[in-house]
Amino acid sequence: MTKENIKLFSEMHAEPSWLADLRQKAFDKIESLELPVIERVKFHRWNLGDGTITESEPSANVPDFTAIDNHLKLVQVGTQTVFEQTPVELAEQGVVFTDFHSALEEIPELIEEFFMSSVKYDDDKLAAYHTAYFNSGAVLYIPDNVEIKEPIEGIFYQDSDSDVPFNKHILIIAGKNSKISYLERLESRGEGSAKATANITVEVIARSGAQVKFAAIDRLGENVTAYISRRGKLGNDASIDWAIGVMNEGNVVADFDSDLIGNGSHADLKVVALSSGRQVQGIDTRVTNYGCNSIGNILQHGVILEKATLTFNGIGHIIKGAKGADAQQESRVLMLSDQARSDANPILLIDENDVTAGHAASIGQVDPEDMYYLMSRGLDKATAERLVVRGFLGSVIVEIPVKEVRDEMIATIEEKLSKR
Repeated sequence: MTKENIKLFSEMHAEPSWLADLRQKAFDKIESLELPVIERVKFHRWNLGDGTITESEPSANVPDFTAIDNHLKLVQVGTQTVFEQTPVELAEQGVVFTDFHSALEEIPELIEEFFMSSVKYDDDKLAAYHTAYFNSGAVLYIPDNVEIKEPIEGIFYQDSDSDVPFNKHILIIAGKNSKISYLERLESRGEGSAKATANITVEVIARSGAQVKFAAIDRLGENVTAYISRRGKLGNDASIDWAIGVMNEGNVVADFDSDLIGNGSHADLKVVALSSGRQVQGIDTRVTNYGCNSIGNILQHGVILEKATLTFNGIGHIIKGAKGADAQQESRVLMLSDQARSDANPILLIDENDVTAGHAASIGQVDPEDMYYLMSRGLDKATAERLVVRGFLGSVIVEIPVKEVRDEMIATIEEKLSKR
């Protein structure tokens, strides 16, 4: 019946045959595939999907849109799109930002070409599950040579009153020599306590010469168990600057990958994470250099409170033939509790000689000298500690393109620290 339900879902949304067939192929693979490998994270017994594909009902937890800027924006609550805004001048240039099934009608050839192109449906069990069961999503398409100066916002709320799986596919296609700044939010909304799962895949396709600034804040609630995959695929001389804040309340495994396919491509990944309570967050950040003179940088900073667990895996892989490639990474964790647990694992895989690569990793507590200096200036211990944490995480926060969202991330950090 599950396979039949997937077929009925495809028919109900008039999905093209290639997508309906792909869902069925993925379903057939789920049982035979292994879970993805996230080093030193024990998530094999987590519930990451109950085998249902359905849509959520209209929610009472809809944000207020009375005061909103006139820029490209899409807002979804559960599987429902509640706000969509495309300025006329961008629509005239061929820009598309809409829900996944509407995009299938507007730009079907592009979706068929790029959907699941940065991650294959049979890579692992969770990729196959996602392909078969994703129930909503969005597509952002920027044509060649289009530059958008204002930030683009994709806001995806998980309704805390609903147990409908939060399974989304977000596809971003940046055309040749285009230039954009995109902000994404994954957030639980409401005061409900329904238990839910999430399986989210974000694909960013940066074609030759494209420049993408991608910022994200993840704030899923404590009752959401989530797998979040963000993948970048870069052409010649393309760049993606990632700035991701992992601020969830529940258990999460995250997989952030960039494939530097093109010569001269560049990926810069900055990740901050804050774990508290008893939650487990495992973050795998990978850059794979395929192209000559490609550059990949990973910077990960995390803070752990109470009895939480946070794991950073930083993986740099230079493929044979990627001459002149550069792979650098740094992972650092600040522990504010002696009951917390952390791992920072640097991994370099080098298959070419004419390259540059390096890594650094550390786990430690707040520097007593920093605390002494701040407290000697009249600050109490709690305030001094908060300032140290904000400074430690600041390297990513400053990359968020919208001031209100930067302030929101700082407020989230302050809120978690104040509960100690």
